[in-house]
Amino acid sequence: MDSVSVSRTVDASPERIREAMADVQRFMAAAGFDAVTVDGDDMTIVNGFGLAAIELDLTLVDRPDAELAYEQDDGIFEAMWTTYEITDADDGTRVTATTEFALDVAVVGAVLDATVIKRQRRKELTAQFDWLESVTDG
Repeated sequence: MDSVSVSRTVDASPERIREAMADVQRFMAAAGFDAVTVDGDDMTIVNGFGLAAIELDLTLVDRPDAELAYEQDDGIFEAMWTTYEITDADDGTRVTATTEFALDVAVVGAVLDATVIKRQRRKELTAQFDWLESVTDG
């Protein structure tokens, strides 16, 4: 499994961060995906990479150590999940997002590798944190 993690301290209360993240549609869209559909606990995201588009079917899951978590049901990964943790910090609230994934080599092939996925995922998570700061006045 490969992993990518991004953390940021946001100048807002944990309650305000949780409230913003609870709007899953807007929170996921803030990552910059081309399309986001949320229906209850089921989500579909579409993201273009050059000439190709990747579509993932995801499900929100309960994880005791995470404020928000989802895993892939169908898509390019053999396995993929993301967790968002919230902890108190002296100067705000620390938000940490971690994505773990295993590539399905038969599907991905030479077009995408773990380095490309990690770089793209960091960009998406950073955009979500930028959005959190903007909506929480952080």
